[in-house]
Amino acid sequence: MTRIPIFQVDAFASRQFGGNPAAVCPLDAWLPDSVMQSIAAENNRAETAFFAPEGGHFRLRWFTPTVEVDLCGHATLATAFVLYHYLNFSGPEVTFESRSGPLRVTRDSELLTLDFPAITLTRCDPPGELLEGLGIQPLETWVGMDYFVLAADEAQVRGLQPHLDSLARLDRRGAIVTARGESADFVSRFFAPGAGIPEDPATGSAHCALAPYWSRRLGKSSLYAQQLSPRGAELWVEDRGSRVAISGKAIPYLEGTITVL
Repeated sequence: MTRIPIFQVDAFASRQFGGNPAAVCPLDAWLPDSVMQSIAAENNRAETAFFAPEGGHFRLRWFTPTVEVDLCGHATLATAFVLYHYLNFSGPEVTFESRSGPLRVTRDSELLTLDFPAITLTRCDPPGELLEGLGIQPLETWVGMDYFVLAADEAQVRGLQPHLDSLARLDRRGAIVTARGESADFVSRFFAPGAGIPEDPATGSAHCALAPYWSRRLGKSSLYAQQLSPRGAELWVEDRGSRVAISGKAIPYLEGTITVL
């Protein structure tokens, strides 16, 4: 029998029950992949993060209810919050080794800032599954880790009622839909039903593509973003060339123990 600490944190949230809830499990040694995937499925959160010490830093891995992913922003933010607020980590920054290379997180009072790789986008024609899934005609369509769709305005983004079965057939992780914001520099929503996430409440990794795009389009490097999921989320981003800074707050929700028989 193995007992594993678990924390649940609302990431990119300015209030409890906002942002994106992530489960975080500190480990002394790695569990079998099948066990971590089963824990993530049991948690049924968009992401469950597992981390363990490695060479003076930490190795960080992320699992949706169905797959392990290469990059996740909100669960990285939540993991750093757990280290700082529950596990007495006191360094000026924490470094995570990951599938996407080293990821740094710094803290300034309540604000945590991720240093993530920028994602390059390539202009493309929208595939049929994307058009069927979103039910709108994009102004522009790009592709990177995900499909990236420019919508007409914030109202169109907010009013989307996607057909998830169609989006689940995409040959990318998911679909980002974005537009110029009314009270933010830009807004977005993110859908990844093929990865077990119908709609993600807050998606740090999507902003690795959103920040460079809107920085070029609006002619400024620092931007304020809102993700228009039902829970709502807010992020502050900065285009740094090959890297993107993604900042947000985190709110604690749950602390407990998992028992693996």
